[in-house]
Amino acid sequence: MWEAALVFGGKMSVMIRRTLAIIGKLINDVLSFVIFSILDVLDLVLCFVYKVIDFFIEAEWKPCYCSSPKEAMNGTGRILVSEKGQSKKIVSLTSTKIQLEEISDTLYTRPSLVAEVSKTTVKELKRRKINDATTMVASINKSTVRSSSTFTVNNTIVEMLQEKIGGHKSHPIPRWSDCDCDTCNSWSNACKDTLFVHTDGPKDNVGDDVLFIHGFISSSAFWTETLFPNFSKSTKSAYRLFAIDLLGFGRSPKPHDSLYTIKEHLDMIERSVLQAHKVKSFHIVAHSLGCILALALAVKYPNSVKSLTLLAPPYFPTPKGEQATQYMMRKVAPRRVWPLIAFGASLACWYEHVSRTICLLICKNHRIWEFLTKLITRNRIKTYLIKGFCCHTHNAAWHTLHNIICGTAGKIEGYLDTVQNRLSCSVHIFHGEDDELIPVECSSNVKTKVPRANVNVVEKKDHITIVVGRQEAFARELEEIWMTSKLKG
Repeated sequence: MWEAALVFGGKMSVMIRRTLAIIGKLINDVLSFVIFSILDVLDLVLCFVYKVIDFFIEAEWKPCYCSSPKEAMNGTGRILVSEKGQSKKIVSLTSTKIQLEEISDTLYTRPSLVAEVSKTTVKELKRRKINDATTMVASINKSTVRSSSTFTVNNTIVEMLQEKIGGHKSHPIPRWSDCDCDTCNSWSNACKDTLFVHTDGPKDNVGDDVLFIHGFISSSAFWTETLFPNFSKSTKSAYRLFAIDLLGFGRSPKPHDSLYTIKEHLDMIERSVLQAHKVKSFHIVAHSLGCILALALAVKYPNSVKSLTLLAPPYFPTPKGEQATQYMMRKVAPRRVWPLIAFGASLACWYEHVSRTICLLICKNHRIWEFLTKLITRNRIKTYLIKGFCCHTHNAAWHTLHNIICGTAGKIEGYLDTVQNRLSCSVHIFHGEDDELIPVECSSNVKTKVPRANVNVVEKKDHITIVVGRQEAFARELEEIWMTSKLKG
């Protein structure tokens, strides 16, 4: 009798949980549709508002990616166009050699939520072979799909490239919507065009070098305030530790004419660390977005990397029939109000002018937020995470997010193949079990491509606490990785 009651109670409990889960998902879907539909309209309104403000304050308005697409022409002699298959594709810019195929189409192709729902409806109707209904809504779908006969580039990209090679007047530094403090703008007064690099360890008799690459809207302090103080004396005497602020973040340069492509990021890392400090071989430790740069760097220097440690690598294999960049954007920024971290990522990724407004409120006023944090906590906690989160420009964050996270989605698989087949170094992956931004499945996907990778899923840790809060333990783990790599070498 009791056993039957327990079984019945267990079944009821499962049914209640499933019912609540379905109701919760339905509420989340409905709220998400309403809120993000409103944001679609709000972003268009803010587009006009910023054009007016930019014009009155700077006597010109900055082009944005809302403007209608414009096919790039080579009439100026600056942009070269080549024919590949059935579509035209911009290959290079003669003066800067920037590869335009590194520019993600997600910068200027971001369908509204209503359009995406319409597209999904069309697919479902086609699946059910309801031809008359499909014909009725086909026009909605056509308006959201770019023609495959030509490769078009938004005129904002063309104008930014022309500005980069001296064709247009540069915007003032800083712009009115960017922070004007010494920390954010120290680079503009320096003579060197290099990244900010925090260096620790011996100057002479160097054993090994280690490069630390932070994630999106972060800084070198993510490493220097956590791991660096916890490395042993023997490690600090044997290893040179380099923690960089990526281009556009922290105390590194934040040029307004940069498109923050992977080539530009890698060039700055090479110039600021590998060349400046004569680094021949090195270990890499990278977090989140930094994992993409780490993989690209490892592919470029396959014989120089001694170990590769990736924390929460964003790798989502693209299903057949899907466009890699657009698929990645939907996975990283799913336009859902819950969880909150997904909501924040969606605001940053889908809405150029809404995200600029957020940047205006947070980044331009980061000194106020730092003061309030210290006041509320009575100065009991360090504010390095807030500084890292706030010390960037919208231009840097917007382009880096799209051109690195989304734009390289079709390349990561090739990077991982190269790591598996051409690199002999050890590969270690750490992932927080409770990471809601980059799910644990991403590390499993990397393991599938690189079978020798050692995956460590850390219980009760998320995207940030995978390091912050367990820095002492992680410092010991890194030291063991480096020592093991040295013994094998």
